[in-house]
Amino acid sequence: MRITAVDRMLVEVPFYDVPERNMGRELAGWHVSEVCRVQTDAGIVGYGETLPNYTWGRVTDASVARVQGQAPAECMWDDRLGAGLQMALFDVVGKAEGVPAYRLLGDKVRDWCPLSWWSIDMPPEDMAAEAKSAAASGYIAHKQKARPWYDVVEQARRTSAVVPPNFSLDLDFNGHLVNSAAAVSVLKELDAFANVKIYESPIPQGDVAGNQRIRSQTRCAIAMHYGSPPIMTALREQVCDGFVVGGGASAVRRQAAVAREANMPFWLQLVGTGITTAFAMHQGAVCSHAQWPAVTCLNMYRHQLLKEPLTVQGGYVRVPEGPGLGVEVDEATLASLATPTSKRSPAAGVYALRRSSGEVVYYAGERRSEPGVPQGYWEDSAMGNLPPYEQGTRLDLLLDDGTPEWRDLFNRVQLAPVRSGGA
Repeated sequence: MRITAVDRMLVEVPFYDVPERNMGRELAGWHVSEVCRVQTDAGIVGYGETLPNYTWGRVTDASVARVQGQAPAECMWDDRLGAGLQMALFDVVGKAEGVPAYRLLGDKVRDWCPLSWWSIDMPPEDMAAEAKSAAASGYIAHKQKARPWYDVVEQARRTSAVVPPNFSLDLDFNGHLVNSAAAVSVLKELDAFANVKIYESPIPQGDVAGNQRIRSQTRCAIAMHYGSPPIMTALREQVCDGFVVGGGASAVRRQAAVAREANMPFWLQLVGTGITTAFAMHQGAVCSHAQWPAVTCLNMYRHQLLKEPLTVQGGYVRVPEGPGLGVEVDEATLASLATPTSKRSPAAGVYALRRSSGEVVYYAGERRSEPGVPQGYWEDSAMGNLPPYEQGTRLDLLLDDGTPEWRDLFNRVQLAPVRSGGA
């Protein structure tokens, strides 16, 4: 069996309402999925998926050329091919052999894999609405972005109030607590919420001593992206309790083997619609320590791109048992959602970070910087220029209202953040 053609189709998959109004700040491009369709001379067709605006590896023209005329089984472990193409090859080979993809990946250890609901940073009332939807949809875990431009304590309070006792809230700081001196007091306050179970990357992962201090002084498990600090340092210095694992099939297999030997749990993080989620479930089926709920962001999308959607029951998804990925891609939906380009721009406006003191700091966007001069609220936070997770803080988007005042402020924040008011 040889590969005869590789087609890549861009589709724009709409979000549900709450993620729709919050993802536009920087991640509107996650709407776009590139579906990879591999055809063979045996008449077998395989599918995979890449999020071109967020992925561990894009599918390039060179990747497509590399597999043309090749046997799929000889190529499928090559992570350099990119997410969608590699996934499609596992789908093809599984179909050719009449076995589910997990049989190609390793020894099966579970029939059902845990899956987490995922949310970008958003106002506490929106986060609570998401947590309530998660519980109603069969999930028992919610991974939440925790940012200093929203009140994280209020976020934990509101979400804890609308979920059952067995529901886990996992907070991802992406290093924005900056250092252990700032982090410990904030995390100890969050420790008081019984539903909060995991803190991901509270401070930069390379700060070994700081992460050791945090882990020794807080209640919840600490998760870190595998590889930073180097894995042997992370294990030797005991900086975390488990990992975030992602990437290509070969990388996941290597990382999962180390986690197994160290007896440390991890969650798989492979983002996309139902196509990607199905592949993540196959990988989770053979990784003994993929015990924390996987993150695929499936919950955001109004359509899974599958004829029969995956369902969550008690926090778990049943591993598909059909050949290949074991799911049927909805070609009609792909055609109806086709889009010509993957390029998307953040919502244009002025971002107002409002503090409880009454001070407001205005920004041009989330990630806007010149060398050495932070201009976005992400960079300002990462530099330690904002109070660490101050209660009462809120971020608002100010759209063009047609006034000269708005235009003047918009022009000023293109140069640097603007501060105004305060007690």
